[in-house]
Amino acid sequence: MTVFKRGLHLGSYGAADDGAAAFERAAVCAVQAEEAGFDAISVPDHVHQNGTGGGPTSPMFEAYTLLGALAMRTTSVKLYALVSPVTLRNPAFLAKAVTTVDVVSDGRAILGLGAAWDVDEHAAYGVEFPGTGERFDRLDEALRICKDLMEQPQATFQGRHYSITDAYNIPRPIRGSIPILVGGGGEKRTLDLVARYADACNVFGDAETVRHKFGVLQEHCERVGRDYSEITRTAFAPPSRDIGKFEAQLAALAEAGAQGVVVQGMLKADALPAIGAALLRVFPDGP
Repeated sequence: MTVFKRGLHLGSYGAADDGAAAFERAAVCAVQAEEAGFDAISVPDHVHQNGTGGGPTSPMFEAYTLLGALAMRTTSVKLYALVSPVTLRNPAFLAKAVTTVDVVSDGRAILGLGAAWDVDEHAAYGVEFPGTGERFDRLDEALRICKDLMEQPQATFQGRHYSITDAYNIPRPIRGSIPILVGGGGEKRTLDLVARYADACNVFGDAETVRHKFGVLQEHCERVGRDYSEITRTAFAPPSRDIGKFEAQLAALAEAGAQGVVVQGMLKADALPAIGAALLRVFPDGP
């Protein structure tokens, strides 16, 4: 069963701090996207907006507070952060936050997790930013902890970077567990972690790059004894007012092995119906 097929990533909330209006824009877009056929909404998990979204003086919400609020405005879309940096939160607390979103949304949460990249926001907030190798080691341990806490009511884990002892995660996820998405396309470590722990992945690139990344993922799955078909494979897709061009891009990604896409950007109301319809034609509902 695919985790989702037609995602929308609310990557920017506007260029200026206009208070409650920034949240209202995000909430209205999420509702309109749901009505247009999107089946998942993601938000950034950052403390500063990055340069492509307007820089650090632009609005940036705390991800899980925002997801809880969006859960109250929507009824069917999956909700998740794309993706939470492993450095930003203790993984057991992250599992608790995601489970809370799952419960308040009646079972619509996904856990998105990655190795972190924005060194500047870490420095600004006084958060440690280890080297690449350590961040991936932390991601490995964090995925194990989160998976344990979301699949069973109590868990113990002792690692090099994180440990939990008889930790409870109650209330439980509504559907018994919560899907895990690992973001990124690093061929040596990221896709290996996808093969070992994830229910879904999201990669960057054109159709040929996506085809290559999924081929590497399949090799990792064969090596670790994982069924490749168990993993929902998605890719980023920039939106376009040229629906014919957009649909051709979607079709190329699907032919390359993508089972769904994440459209980037808070879309205007007049653009959503046509984009949603194109998504439904290429990635229809079903298994």
